Amino acid sequence: MLHRGLLTSAVLGVLAASLLGAAPQPTSVDDFALLDHEGRSHRLSSYEDRKAVVLFVQGNGCPIARGAIPALAALRASFGPRGVAFLGLNASPQDDRASVAREVREYAIDFPVLLDETQLVAEALGITRTAEVLVIATDGRRLVYRGPIDDGRHYGTQRPAREHYLRDALGALLAGKPVETAVREAPGCLIHFPERERGALTYTGGIAALLERRCVDCHRDGGVAPWSMTGYDAVRGWAPMMREVVRTRRMPPWHADPAFGRFANASGMSVDEQRSLVHWVEAGAPRGEGSDPLLQRVATPEPEWVLGAPDLVIAAPEQELPASGVVPYRYEHLELPIERDVWVRDVDLQPRNRRVMHHGLAWIVYPEGHDGPPTEGPRFTSGMFAAYVPGREVRSLPDGAGYFVPAGSKIKFQLHYTTTGRPERDAPRLALYFSERPLPYELKTGAVGRFDFEIPPGASDHREVAERTIDRDILLYQLSPHMHFRGKAMRIDAHYPDGRSETLLSVPAYEFNWQRRYVLAEPLRIPAGTRLVVEATFDNSERNPANPDPTTWVYYGEQTYEEMLFGYFLYRDLDTLTTARTDAQGAR
Repeated sequence: MLHRGLLTSAVLGVLAASLLGAAPQPTSVDDFALLDHEGRSHRLSSYEDRKAVVLFVQGNGCPIARGAIPALAALRASFGPRGVAFLGLNASPQDDRASVAREVREYAIDFPVLLDETQLVAEALGITRTAEVLVIATDGRRLVYRGPIDDGRHYGTQRPAREHYLRDALGALLAGKPVETAVREAPGCLIHFPERERGALTYTGGIAALLERRCVDCHRDGGVAPWSMTGYDAVRGWAPMMREVVRTRRMPPWHADPAFGRFANASGMSVDEQRSLVHWVEAGAPRGEGSDPLLQRVATPEPEWVLGAPDLVIAAPEQELPASGVVPYRYEHLELPIERDVWVRDVDLQPRNRRVMHHGLAWIVYPEGHDGPPTEGPRFTSGMFAAYVPGREVRSLPDGAGYFVPAGSKIKFQLHYTTTGRPERDAPRLALYFSERPLPYELKTGAVGRFDFEIPPGASDHREVAERTIDRDILLYQLSPHMHFRGKAMRIDAHYPDGRSETLLSVPAYEFNWQRRYVLAEPLRIPAGTRLVVEATFDNSERNPANPDPTTWVYYGEQTYEEMLFGYFLYRDLDTLTTARTDAQGAR
């Protein structure tokens, strides 16, 4: 029995037409995004430059699905050059990425297999068995055929195919003709959907707590989100949109591939949380009994400073912003009103108007005759001090580590604003928290990057690699990938002197509007001689909706219509006390 509310209009329309014996009417499939067996991100709407997408329901160990692979390979060789993309979809709960990758290798599957761990895509498409194929015309994401590839495979039998359903459907579609029979029953192995029989949660019975845990920090008055979760009525009104952004992985804004690394600030929804939220929406967003937990949250005012009352607040001059247009980076230099050396144990940079600030950076400008600490990476990382970026959460600095600020230093701000359609103002502030005594370790920012790359016009999957050999033992605290609008994906690998290697961070779907920092759950020792390798992928094609101009060559530059390639990392030298600066005292 199909889960109530999970069939898209596309499936309902095609099934209804089939049952009535009429030709299927044009219908659409909801957009979705999934990672494949190699950890690369795929979004259905990104294939709009193709004429069709063939979605094959794959399942490890299913004889019918395995037997279909050679026929699919032949069809891909024939129709791939004609604008048809082929993708697999694995929604089997017993299969994971490693086992699917083994199946892909062993059976020479020559197309990506997308992993539907939540089963939400398979549920929405009404999938029940493996070996079924769905043909989606990309103009309007119309579902024009679903069923078997051909008549050559059935339960326990295999014979030369006499009817070639998928070939005929693709031929008709490319010729601009209707598919003669749009729905056929497909033999295959049944897929278990354990969540289908479980009743949906209610708002008061679990969904509000989920939203408070994962969403409300941004979706609140004064937050960066465009609307506030002020209670049940507001949430219910936005419920269909919530379903869409979860299915397309636009929300919550956490982009690290869960297969690599553990992060203290991980904020993405778990598989169970995604299922619960989407099933709740599809069940009609029931409220449940009792008081509204989010109304109680709204009644509690947010603290001005999450880290507590600062010891010193430095305010940048008020910034006046136009209603529209591109605002160039703005720079401000401010004196630090301190008369002696200090250690900073925490720092927080905040805009007053979150709607307009895209990012803000602050550097320590050391006084004449004083050099900042030597760092790993370009010189501009020296003195990097504080940042406000989209998706940033306020966290304390690591215990025992902080920033040394000598007397006579200044603060340099870089401010990047976006327009909102009306004139705006902002006056960002930098909060400093001083240590009462010298700190044992000095924090530093390093970078692995490139300045000499060239991205060709129209390139949808252009890769560049940067690397740096670490020249001393360090303790790594966090990683921050950075690209601009053409940034598509980034992976950071460590190649150790003993021959080992590991992926420290993979961001398969980089999002410039949510520049997260990824704080390691446990700091990582990086020995001298380790090569940190950053592989960045850029999309300079029309398929990239954020691309300012797909017809131009793209080079390094500070503006967002140019590009950057940096993997930043926060670290300290390992087991090296700051003995040269132990006479620096805190200030209150």
